[in-house]
Amino acid sequence: MESQALVIAMIGALGIGAQWVAWRTGWPAIVLMLAAGFLAGPVAGEFGFRLLDPEAAFGDLLEPAIGIGVALILFEGGLSLDLRELRHSGVAVWRLATVGVLVGWALGAAAGFYIAGMVWPVAILFGGILIVTGPTVVIPLLRQSNIQTRPASILKWEGIVNDPTGALCAVIAYEYFRKVAETPDASLVEVVPPLIIAAIIAGLIGYAAARLIAYLFPRGAVPEYLKVPVLFTTVIGVFVVTNKIEHEAGLVAVTVMGVALANMGVTSLRSIHPFKENIAVLLVSGIFILLASSLQVSDLQYLNWRFLGFLLALLFLVRPLTVLVSLAFTDIPWNERFFIAWIAPRGIVLVAISGLFALRLTDLGYSDGNILIGLSFAVVVTTIIAHGFSVDLVAKWLKVKGTSRPGLLIVGSTPWTIALALQLQKLGTPIMIVDPSWQRLGAARREGLPFYHGEILNEATEHNLDLAPFQVLVAATDNEAYNALVCNEFAHEIGRDSVYQLGESVDEDDKHALPESIRGRALFESGFGVTDVNDRQQQGWVFRKTKLSDEFDFEDAQEKLPDSANMLLLVRNSGTLRFFTHAAVPEPRAGDTILSFSPPQLKTPEDMAAKRAAKEAGKSSGAEATAKPQST
Repeated sequence: MESQALVIAMIGALGIGAQWVAWRTGWPAIVLMLAAGFLAGPVAGEFGFRLLDPEAAFGDLLEPAIGIGVALILFEGGLSLDLRELRHSGVAVWRLATVGVLVGWALGAAAGFYIAGMVWPVAILFGGILIVTGPTVVIPLLRQSNIQTRPASILKWEGIVNDPTGALCAVIAYEYFRKVAETPDASLVEVVPPLIIAAIIAGLIGYAAARLIAYLFPRGAVPEYLKVPVLFTTVIGVFVVTNKIEHEAGLVAVTVMGVALANMGVTSLRSIHPFKENIAVLLVSGIFILLASSLQVSDLQYLNWRFLGFLLALLFLVRPLTVLVSLAFTDIPWNERFFIAWIAPRGIVLVAISGLFALRLTDLGYSDGNILIGLSFAVVVTTIIAHGFSVDLVAKWLKVKGTSRPGLLIVGSTPWTIALALQLQKLGTPIMIVDPSWQRLGAARREGLPFYHGEILNEATEHNLDLAPFQVLVAATDNEAYNALVCNEFAHEIGRDSVYQLGESVDEDDKHALPESIRGRALFESGFGVTDVNDRQQQGWVFRKTKLSDEFDFEDAQEKLPDSANMLLLVRNSGTLRFFTHAAVPEPRAGDTILSFSPPQLKTPEDMAAKRAAKEAGKSSGAEATAKPQST
């Protein structure tokens, strides 16, 4: 028991630690997780002190635990898919999920047989598994690289849809070869239709479970504190029951369940999104560490020059031909087709399913089945490194990358926000003003500023407004309570430290004030409220830009501005925005541009000289007081 607890703790530490390092460095998280698991498992084992041995610690529980983890990940991915996204990419996704599956399966199997030297049964089965493109890898990669909406949507949907499809293809291949082993004259007609029927039944069960949840949750049949446990227990139950119908049919069921729930408009599910995303992060981290640490060095002895050729063929022949054939005669631009043809990192499902069928193929007498474990890891590492480290370069070259500078989303069209937006636009910061009032947006339209006419809290906004370019949000409407509501809503998506609002931070003991926990960071060190900035703007206060350098530092900038001026933010050379707030003051450095809100009149040279003289006098008197001997 103690050893199992230690293994679980180590898996968590390595997985989350790798995710944190990936966040700090920008490296692909999956590569770091695989490296951590591999070092703690087989590499450490070679030196006689294996830190992680999941099979020894968990025994027969390891395989079902990984299976349930993969099922929950697929459900979470399906729950993030809204069918309205298909208006941009529906035809392309449909082609990749039908034509692409057949072409990719055939090409992958041919590469496995002719290049890798596998026997046909193993090559065909592995070709089916290679259809998957790993949504747990693709989605973070797209988010990190800020790809344009259409190609990002196509890749995301392909990853979610093709994960269970690839598993189903592997099941079809395995069941056929198992049937042939039992009855040599068995035909495809005897094997394939029952499996397709089983997948359809599994999908219907998943849809029925989604309908049941959508019926019970809004009617109060399940208390709020039990909704998450009930939902995840239902997912696991659906997965286990449908797997009894056919191996891996549960993956189809949970994916259908997730997509169906996402499109039924169940408002109760909105509150569980942060939790289910946290669960997905924990599961992804844990499963990758488990699988990598379960490897044996002997699993890699099969990797030779033939498998290197197979990996190159997978990158430069199989994937590009699959996409180009699938998207032929569509209206998808060629630059987007080429980008999609390059991006196809593999992830958890490939490794998990390969490990599962490697054992089963060995039981059927196909010795090549043993190579699937090491080769699947090689495919995952190769594709993630190749695509993860090249996605930015390829996206820029093919012109499918969004703006690289962090953008600012401003909620509320007021004279103050219009003036702020104009200054930031001059500094090259992408901005967007959001307001539900067409009349209030009139000033933004007249100034030629980007705007969105709609309610920011409306769920439809997520599908009509691309939020990816905006890393910072400022809520500055005339209603401070509404500003707090907006900040609280977007804190999870953008980050609690990246949502700001007008209004002073208040005492938690004040029962009349909004609690700090649901507010955004207060703009300005003094915490100006809506009334404060409006009154000052009517008095003629303006925004001023000040460029810092080695010769003109932050103190010089403060000295030049009026004493009552307030620093609002600074813009780094990279475009990063750092705000001056009641809780944190950024450290200005050379190259930054300071944006301040100040009275219309700057200090005269005489005022600045007098202030410097007073400052020097204060320093001198302080030094004299320090040097004067104390009387006794």
